[in-house]
Amino acid sequence: MDLNNILSQLETANEEEIDALLQQYNRENSHTFAFEPKEEALRSKLCQSVLTVLGRQVLPSCQKTCLETLRILSRDKRVLAPVATREGMMTLGRMARLRTGEEGGDEEKSSQEDTLSEEEERVVVEALKCLCNVVYNSPAAQQVSVDVQLAHGLCASLRTARSWRHEVGLFSLRLLFLLSALRPDLRGVLRREWHAVRLLSEVLEHTLDVRWVGPYEAACPDSQALPMPAEDNERAMEALKASFNLTLSYTGGEVSEDDHQFRLIAAILRHLLMLKTETEEKTEEAHSHAVNLLNNLPVSCLDVLIDLPVQGGEEKYGGKNMDVIQVLLDFMEKRIDKGSNYKEGLTPVLSLLTEGSRQHREIRRYIKAQVLPPLKDVKIRPEIGTTIRNKLVRLMTHVDMGVKQTAAEFLFVLCKESVDNLLKYTGYGNAAGLLVARGLLAGGRGETQYSEDEDSDTEEYKSAKPFINPITGHVEEPMPNPIEEMTEEQKEYEAQELVNMFDKLSRQNVIRPMGVRPDGTLAPLEETLCDPHEDNSGSDSD
Repeated sequence: MDLNNILSQLETANEEEIDALLQQYNRENSHTFAFEPKEEALRSKLCQSVLTVLGRQVLPSCQKTCLETLRILSRDKRVLAPVATREGMMTLGRMARLRTGEEGGDEEKSSQEDTLSEEEERVVVEALKCLCNVVYNSPAAQQVSVDVQLAHGLCASLRTARSWRHEVGLFSLRLLFLLSALRPDLRGVLRREWHAVRLLSEVLEHTLDVRWVGPYEAACPDSQALPMPAEDNERAMEALKASFNLTLSYTGGEVSEDDHQFRLIAAILRHLLMLKTETEEKTEEAHSHAVNLLNNLPVSCLDVLIDLPVQGGEEKYGGKNMDVIQVLLDFMEKRIDKGSNYKEGLTPVLSLLTEGSRQHREIRRYIKAQVLPPLKDVKIRPEIGTTIRNKLVRLMTHVDMGVKQTAAEFLFVLCKESVDNLLKYTGYGNAAGLLVARGLLAGGRGETQYSEDEDSDTEEYKSAKPFINPITGHVEEPMPNPIEEMTEEQKEYEAQELVNMFDKLSRQNVIRPMGVRPDGTLAPLEETLCDPHEDNSGSDSD
C-alpha cells in the first residue's frame, strides 16, 4: 500500500475505516523487517498518526490493529522519534495496563487485576510487544521509560503474576529484562525500592510449581511427571534473565534479608535443574540460564544445592545430596562436546563448579571422584581420550585465554591447589600456563587452605611413577638415543651449533631466554642467574 494514501485517508476516516485500512497494511508488512530508507519520513508520520488514534476513545479491536501497525513500524529504529516521547510511552503504557509513576494511585493495585476480555487481553499483549521493540531500538525511549517509572508499573504487575495469561506474563517479563539490561542504573532502584528480585523469585516459584518441604528445600520432582510445558518454560527463562541482570551488580545490603533471598533463589534454581522440558535443547537452555544466575549468588549460598535434610544424601559425602552437582557435571560435559562457543557456553558452569569446589569440601570431593579418579593407566597422554579429564586437559591449551585459564583453575582447585597433584593428572606441559600466571613454576600450593591430602594413588600409578615423563604426564616408549653413536668431537660440535643458534635468535629478539625466580615467577635469564648470588651475599655464614 502507498503510505501517502494511507496517511491522507487516516485524517478523515472513521474508526471502522481506520481499522480496515491498517489491517490491510499489517497483512502486507507482517513479515517485513527491512524497510525502504526513502519512505522513512512517511513511516515516522504514520507512527504519529497511529498514536493519535490510540489517544482517542476507540474500540479494543481498533486499538489492537493500531498497535500491530506500531509494532511493525517499531522494527525500524530510525522512525521511532514520535513514539520515544513522554506522551508516546505513556500511551503505550496505558494500553499495556501498566501504572506509571506519573499516574499515582494505589501502588499495590495494578489495573491488570481487573478481569480482561479476550479482546482486551490482545490489546495488552500488542502494547507490551510494542514497548519491547521500542525500548530495545531507542535509547531515547529507554530514558523516557526511566523518567515515567515504567519499571515500577511492571513490578506492580508482577504482584498479579498468578493471574497472568501466558503472553501477558511473557512480554511483561521480557520488557523488565530489556530495561534492566539496557539501563544498568535502574537495577539498584528495582532491587531496593521495588523489590523486583523477590517478586521475580515468586514468579519462578509459581511458574515452576515449587512445593516447599523445608526452609530451602523443594519437593523432589516426580520422575513420572510430564515435562515442563513450553509456555511455563518460556516465562521462566525471561524471569531468570531479568533476575540475572538485577543480581549482576549486587554490592550488598541488608545482609540477613539478602542472604535469605539468595538462598531461596538457589533452592528454586536447584529445583529447575532437576526438571525436564519438552525438548533436550530447551532443557539445556534452562540449565544455562540457571547456571548464569547461580554465578551471581554469594558462593556461601551454594550449600543449599546439596543440603537437603528431607530428601537425604550420601553418607560418604557427609549426608549431602549430590544429584544437582551431577546434573551440572553432565551439562558441563555436553558443552565441552559441542566444541564451539566455549566462552559463553562453558566458562560459566566451569566457574560455578570451581567456586563451589573451593568453598564446599563435599562438592569438591564428589566432583574430583568423577573428574579426576585415581590414576591407573598412565601409558596414554592426559589430553588423549574421551573421559571428562581428557577433555578438560585439552582445554588447558585452548586458543582462547579465558577458556584455558578457567579449565586449568577448575582442575587446580580439584587438586586442592597443589602443584604436584595437578602435574600428576595433567603433565607439566599442559599446566605451564596456569603455573606461570600463578607464580608457581617452582612448585608449592595456591593460597586457599584445604584439608590434609589423602593418599589416593593406586598401586598401578605408584609402580609406574618413576618412569613417567613429567612434561607429558605419561610413560613414554623408550626412544633411541640420537647421540649414542656420535664421537665426542661430534657431540661437542652439535652442542656448539645449538648454542650459536640460540644466541642468534636471542640477539634478534626472536626469543628471550627465561628462568624461574625463587618465588616461582618467570624472569629474564640474566636476572635469575643473579638472584641466588644476591640472596647468599646477605646471609649469615656458619
